[in-house]
Amino acid sequence: MPTTQPPNILFIVLDTTRRDRLSTYGHTRDTTPELDDFASRSTVFERAIAAAQWTIPSHASMFTGLYPTTHGLTQANGVLSNAYPTLAELLRQAGYHTVAFCNNPLVGVLNNGLQRGFERFYNYASAAPFRPTEADRSQWQRELLKRFRRHFARPIGNQFAHSDLLFRLSLHPWLVPFWTRLINYKGHTAHSVSDLIHYWDAYQSGGAEKPVFAFLNLMGAHLPYNPPQDYLDRVAPEVRRSRQSYPFMRRFNAEAARWASPLDEPLQDWEQQTLNDFYDAEIAHQDFHLGRLLRHLKQTGALDNTQVIICADHGEGHGDHQFVGHGFVVYQELVHVPLIIHAPERFPAGTRLPANVSTRRLFHTTLEAAGVTNLPDGGRSSTLSLSAVANGAADAEQGNPMAEAYPPLTFLSVIRHRQPALIPQLSLLGVRRAIYDGAHKLAQIDQRVEGLFDVASDPGETRSIAADQPRRVSELQRKLATLVSRAEIQRVAASEAASAPADEAVVEHLRALGYIE
Repeated sequence: MPTTQPPNILFIVLDTTRRDRLSTYGHTRDTTPELDDFASRSTVFERAIAAAQWTIPSHASMFTGLYPTTHGLTQANGVLSNAYPTLAELLRQAGYHTVAFCNNPLVGVLNNGLQRGFERFYNYASAAPFRPTEADRSQWQRELLKRFRRHFARPIGNQFAHSDLLFRLSLHPWLVPFWTRLINYKGHTAHSVSDLIHYWDAYQSGGAEKPVFAFLNLMGAHLPYNPPQDYLDRVAPEVRRSRQSYPFMRRFNAEAARWASPLDEPLQDWEQQTLNDFYDAEIAHQDFHLGRLLRHLKQTGALDNTQVIICADHGEGHGDHQFVGHGFVVYQELVHVPLIIHAPERFPAGTRLPANVSTRRLFHTTLEAAGVTNLPDGGRSSTLSLSAVANGAADAEQGNPMAEAYPPLTFLSVIRHRQPALIPQLSLLGVRRAIYDGAHKLAQIDQRVEGLFDVASDPGETRSIAADQPRRVSELQRKLATLVSRAEIQRVAASEAASAPADEAVVEHLRALGYIE
C-alpha cells in the first residue's frame, strides 16, 4: 500500500554464495526453497555482477556505489576514505535508524570504515560477540565485555590484517580449528537472524519514529564447511556412503592456506564433488534461517512497507579454472551473483530480468527508495537505481558492468611461501578486470586479454572466442578502458576535493547536509 513515510530497508548479503548453487537460479538440488518462494514474489536479476571478487572491496562498492578503482579499499589493511560517504551515513543523515547484524569479521571487526554510519553494529564474528541481548546483562558484565573487545579482540583481529607473518602463522592446520571456533569465524547465523527479528519487532512496537535501514550479513556458505548432518543428508545423501568425503573435508577445513590458493594440480572429481556437497548443504541450512526472517516479515505485514534486497558479495571457486576460494580472478563462479529485490511499488513481482547490472548500484537503488536523490558527487540516485531497469527504462550503465580483482596481498604472501612458482605462472600480481556486453564478457589481466566468452552458451567459461572475434575484443577493450579511466578520474577528483580548502559557502552547505559539524 502507498505510504507517506519512506520505506524500511533490509539489505541482506549472502556472503560467498554462488549463483549457480541456488535452486532459485536453476540448480538441480533443492538448496533454497525459502528463497525460491520469496523470489517468486520479487524481481530476480539474472545477470547481476559483483564489483569485486572478495568481501572487503565488494562491500565497499555496495556501500559507496563506486568501483574498487575509485574507492580504493582493496586490501585487508586498508581504510575507506572519508571522501566517500557510506550508504549507512547517508541514510542516517536522511532520518533513518541504521543497524547492522554482521557475521563476517572482515566487515564487522576490522577498522576499515565499513561500519561507518551505523547507530548499532552487532557483530557475531568475535571472541566476544556483540548482540542486542547484551543489554540484559549486568552493568559490570557489559563493561567487562566492552573492555575485552576494545583492548583485546578488535586490536588482535586488526593486527592479523596488518601482519603477513601473523596471518601466515594463523593458517597452520593445527591452529585453524582452534581460532575459527575461538573467534566464531563464521559468526552465528541462527542468533543473528533471531536477534534481527526481535530487534525489528521491538523497534516497531516502540513507536518507530524513524524508518529502519537494517543490514544483515550471513556467512553460512563460507569455509570451513560443517553443515548439520540432516541438511547434508537431504542435499547429498550419497555422502554417507563415502569413506573419503568426511576425512577429506576435515583436512580441507583445517588447511586454511588452501582456501584462497591456486591449485598445484586439479582436484580429483570426487574431491571437487565433496566440496560441492558440503557447500550446498551449508547453503540449504542458511536458507532455513533466512526463511524464518522472510516469513516473519510477511506474516507481520512488515513487507508492506519494506524494501528487501538479497544478494551475494561474491561467489566461491571449488577448483574451477584451477582456483579455490575467491582471491584472484573474475570468472563467473566468483562475480556472477544472485540478486533479488522485493519492493512491489518499484520492482514488479514475479519478474526475471536478463540485463547485465552491477551490484554497486544497490547503493543508488537504496538511496532512491529512501528519497535521497542528490548524491555527494553531484549525481542523482535515480540515474543508476535498478528500479529504472526493472521498469523498462533505458539503462544508464548501458548493460556494461565491470568486475575488478585486485590481488589480496595477504594471500599473495602465503603463496610466496608455499607455491612461489604459481605467481608468475598464473599472473597473480596483475589486476584482473571483466566487462560485460550482452552475452559477451571480456576478461583482462592488466592490459592483456585473458579471454572473450559467450557466457550465455558457455556459462562455465570453458572456451575463449577471442581469436575468432578480434573486432569484438577491440570494442570491449575500448569500453573497459573508458570505465577504468572514469573510475580513476573519480578517485583523483574525490581526493583533491577532500584535501582542497573549502570556501565558507561550501562549508556551510556541507554542514547543512550533515557531512561536517
